[in-house]
Amino acid sequence: MSHFDGLRQKWENFVHFLRKKKIIKTARITYNVSWNMFLVIASLVILCGVFAAGVGAGFFASLVKDEPVRAFASMKDDIYNYEETSTVFFDNDQLMGKLQADLDRQEIKLKDVSPYVTKAVISTEDRYFYEHDGVVPKAILRAMYQEFSGAQVVTGGSTLTQQLIKNQILTNEVSFDRKAKEILLAMRLEKFFKKDEILEAYLNIVPYGRNSSGRNIAGIQAASEGLFGVSAKDLNLAQAAYIAGLPKNPFVYTPFTNEGTKKKDMSAGLKRMKTVLNRMLSAHAITQAEYDDAIKYDVAKNLTTRKQSSFEKYPYITVEVQRRTTDILTELLAKKDGKKLSELSKEELQEYQDNARTQIRQKGLKIHTTINQKIYDDMQVVVKNNNLFGPQNQYVYDSHGKKIKLSKPQPEEVGATLIENSTGKIISFVGGRDFNREQTNHAMRAPRQNGSTMKPLLAYSYATEMGKIQPGTIIADTPIHMGDWNPNNFDGKFKGFISVRDALKQSRNIPAIKSYQRVDHVKATEKLIQMGFSNLTQDDRTNTSIAIGGMQVGVTVEENVNAFATFANGGNFVDAYMIDRIETKDGELLYQHKAAPVSVYSPQTSYLLLDMMRGVLGPGGTGAGVPRKLSFQTDWAGKSGTTNEDKDSWFVATNPNVSFGVWIGYDTPADLYGNTGQRNQTIWAQLINAAYKNNPQLIDPEKRFAMPSGIVRREICGISGKLPSDLCRSAGLVTSDLFNAKFTPREVDDTLTKGRYVIVGDTKYKALPTTPEEFTKEGVLIKEEFLKELGVESLNKLTKDSNLFNNIVPEKELKDNGKAPSPVAGVKMSDGILSWSAHGENDVIGYRIYHSADGKTFKKIGSVTSDKTSAKVPNGVVYVTAVDIAGKESAPQTKVQVGQPKPADPPAPPVPPTPPTDGGGDKPKDPPPPPTDPGTTNPPPTMPGDKKDDKKPSN
Repeated sequence: MSHFDGLRQKWENFVHFLRKKKIIKTARITYNVSWNMFLVIASLVILCGVFAAGVGAGFFASLVKDEPVRAFASMKDDIYNYEETSTVFFDNDQLMGKLQADLDRQEIKLKDVSPYVTKAVISTEDRYFYEHDGVVPKAILRAMYQEFSGAQVVTGGSTLTQQLIKNQILTNEVSFDRKAKEILLAMRLEKFFKKDEILEAYLNIVPYGRNSSGRNIAGIQAASEGLFGVSAKDLNLAQAAYIAGLPKNPFVYTPFTNEGTKKKDMSAGLKRMKTVLNRMLSAHAITQAEYDDAIKYDVAKNLTTRKQSSFEKYPYITVEVQRRTTDILTELLAKKDGKKLSELSKEELQEYQDNARTQIRQKGLKIHTTINQKIYDDMQVVVKNNNLFGPQNQYVYDSHGKKIKLSKPQPEEVGATLIENSTGKIISFVGGRDFNREQTNHAMRAPRQNGSTMKPLLAYSYATEMGKIQPGTIIADTPIHMGDWNPNNFDGKFKGFISVRDALKQSRNIPAIKSYQRVDHVKATEKLIQMGFSNLTQDDRTNTSIAIGGMQVGVTVEENVNAFATFANGGNFVDAYMIDRIETKDGELLYQHKAAPVSVYSPQTSYLLLDMMRGVLGPGGTGAGVPRKLSFQTDWAGKSGTTNEDKDSWFVATNPNVSFGVWIGYDTPADLYGNTGQRNQTIWAQLINAAYKNNPQLIDPEKRFAMPSGIVRREICGISGKLPSDLCRSAGLVTSDLFNAKFTPREVDDTLTKGRYVIVGDTKYKALPTTPEEFTKEGVLIKEEFLKELGVESLNKLTKDSNLFNNIVPEKELKDNGKAPSPVAGVKMSDGILSWSAHGENDVIGYRIYHSADGKTFKKIGSVTSDKTSAKVPNGVVYVTAVDIAGKESAPQTKVQVGQPKPADPPAPPVPPTPPTDGGGDKPKDPPPPPTDPGTTNPPPTMPGDKKDDKKPSN
C-alpha cells in the first residue's frame, strides 16, 4: 500500500466518524446560516456605503454649489495676485530700496531658487507633490481623523496646491465649506498649472516671519535676504531647511524680534529645522553626510546683521515718493474712469487715493525718481554739521506778545531743493536735519513766507514786463505810509533816489513796494500762480505787503526755487517733479512724466531780472560773500531774503543749468539768532559745493546766461531814467543800463535846472534872490515838481549816500524866519584865532567877520559858511555877524581886541572961530569925516567866501 492510499483510508474513517455522530449535518446547517448572514450584512454595508457616498457627494455638492467654475485666466490672476512691495530707484535706474509697507515681499522665479529649498519644502509640506492631482485623499482622511479624535499630533492634510488656493483665492476660515471649495479648486488648478508653476507661486506667497529690520516678510527671496543676507539661489542646505520650517508657525520660529534684534531663545526654530532635515533624509532628498553637515551648521552665527531699510536710510525720500506716487496713481485711476480730480467728491477722492495706496503697497511697482544718490547723500552729510546752525530756541511769543517757554527746545531747521531748469527734475533736496526728531519735509511740505526773495518774482518782474520800470529806473527810497502799515527798510534807513538795479542788489523794501504799486496786483499775482505758487489766498492777491514776501500761508522751498528757474528758462515755467516713471513689476509702463512748459514772462524781462540779480552776488550786494565760499565759479543770479523779526532766512540762486535754494528757521516760527543771512549763505554754498563735487558738468555750466534779442544798452540821466540833457551831463549824472528795446526812454530829461544853492550842515538848499552870493554856489537843481511826482518832500540827507547826486540840489528853499538873526554869542580870541558859538536859528547860512585897525572904522574882511565857527584874523578890533538865507544880518555885539591897540593920534590944532556974517542965523558946518586909517599898510587876509562886490552892512 502506498503512502497516498494510507492517507485516503484515514480521511474516510474520519468522515464516517462525523456522520455517525451527526457532526457534518450540524456543520452544514451552520455554514448555510453564516453565509446567508454574511451576504445580508455585506449587502447592508454596501448599501450604507453607497448611501453614505451619495450623502457625502450630495453634501460636498451642497458645499461647493455657489463656487463658480473659474476660468484659467481668472485663476491665474488670483494666484499671481500676491502682495509685493514697490521698489524705488534713484536716477539712472540705481536701486534705492523698497517702499515702507506692512509686508516685504520680492518676487522670484523658481529657476533662481536653490534646489535645497524645493527639496526641503516638498519633503516637509507635500511629499507626493509631483504625484497627486491636487489632493491626497489618504492625507485628508488622516487629518479628519486626527481632528475629530483630538490627537495631539496633527499632520495636516493640505497639499501645496491647496495651501496656494487657501492663501490666494479663499480665506483662512476653518469650515467644511471652505475646505470643500479648497479641494475642488486645487484639483481644477492642477489641470491649468504645471507643477513648477504651482511651486513657484507657493514660494512667493508663503510668510516667513520677520527680517533683520523687524519687518514682516513673505516669499523665499525676501526671507533669504532678510535672514541670511543672500539671494534665494545661494542658500545652503541648513539655511534652506531653516527657512522651509518657518511657515509652520512664522512668528514662533523666526529668529528676529519686531525691532530687528536676534531672539535670545532660538531653540524652537532650530528644532523645527531638524525636523525638516529628518524628513528630507527619510524622503531620500539628501544623504546622511549632507544631513550630518547641516545639523552642525550654526544658524545664529550666520544670520545677517541688521540692515537699514530704505525708509530708515532715506526717510524723507521714501515718504515723499509715496505721496507723489499716490497723487499720480489717483489721477490715473480717475482718468481711467473718465473723471477729473477737480470734479471728484471728497468721498470719491478718498476712494481713489486708497486704491492708489493699495497699488503701491501690493503691486510691486517700480518707481523711478529723479534724485541723484551721490548728491543727495553728500548734502545730508553737510547738514549733519551742527556748527553751521544757530542755537536751539526755547521761547516763542503769543499773539499778545507774551513770552512762552517751549516744552522742548527746537533746533534751527533747514530745507533745500536743487532743480534742473530745463527739465524740472528735482536733482536733490534736504528735508531736514533729523527725520526721527521732526518728520516734516521742510523742502516740500512746509510753506513759509519768503521775504525779499519775492522781490524779483513779483515786485519787479511784472512791472518790468509791462514797461513800468527797467533796471535803470529811479525810484525814491523814502518813507511811505499805507494806512496802519508803515513799511521800512531792513536797516531802518532811506537812501533817497536809487535805481531799481541797486534797490534789488541792496534789498531795499520801499522801492520794491513802490514798483509793485505801479501794476495791477491781481494780474501780477496771477504770474506767481503760473510759476507754481499753490498757497496764495485772496488777501495775498490784493495786499501790497506780498511784494516783500508777506503772505498768509507762504511758499515751500521747492516752489520758490522752481519759480526762480522760470527766469533761467527764458520766462517759461517748467514744473518741478520727482517721479520720472512708474512701471508694473513686469516692466509695463504705467506713467511717464512729460514736461509742459508755461510761458509766463518774455525772454527780455527774464534776462533783465537775471542781470539785476547777478549784482546781488557782486560787490555791495546782499550775497556778496557767496562767491568766495564756493569751490567753483559760474554765472549765478540770486536773491537773499528774511522775514519780519528774522523768523525765516532764505537764499535762492540760479545759473543756466540749475536753481538752488535754502531756507532756515524754527518749526515754530521764532526769531533767529546772529547773522542769519551769512549763516544761510554758508549752508547754501557748502550744499552746492557737494553737488558740484559729484556732477560738475551739471552744476557749473560752461556758458553764461544768453542775452536774447531785443535787449539794448542806453545812456540815461541817472536822476530820472530819461535821455540825458546837457545839464544832466554837466552834473555828471549820466549813466547807462540795459533795456527791453520796447521800453527804451524817448524823452529828454527835464527834471533839472541851473541855480544857486547854499549848504547848511549836510543839507543843500536853493538860494533865494536875496541870498548873498558870497554864501552860494552855482549848480544843478532838481525841480521841485519832479520831487513831488515821486512823493519826495525834500531830498535833504537822502542823497548823501550816493555819489551820483553830489552835484545836484533839490529845488527846495530854506524857510526864512522873517527877522534878522540875533547877535552872535560866545565870541573870543585864543592864539590869534577868533571863535564863536554856532548860531541857534535854522535859517542862518553863514557868518561875516569885520575888522578895524583903530577900533572906529570897520570893514568886512571875510565870510564863512554856517558850519564854520572860527577864523584866523589880523591884529585890531574884530566882531562877527550872522547872515540868514534872506540876506538879513545880525547886529554886532561883542568886539574883540586882537594884539596891542594902536597909539592915539595927536590932537588937531584949534580952529579959530569964524566971524559971524550978516544975518547971524547960519550954523557952522559939521567937520569932515576922519580919513581912513592911514597907518594900515598891510591889507587884512582874505577870508573864505570874500567877494569883490561885498557891501558894508548897515548898522
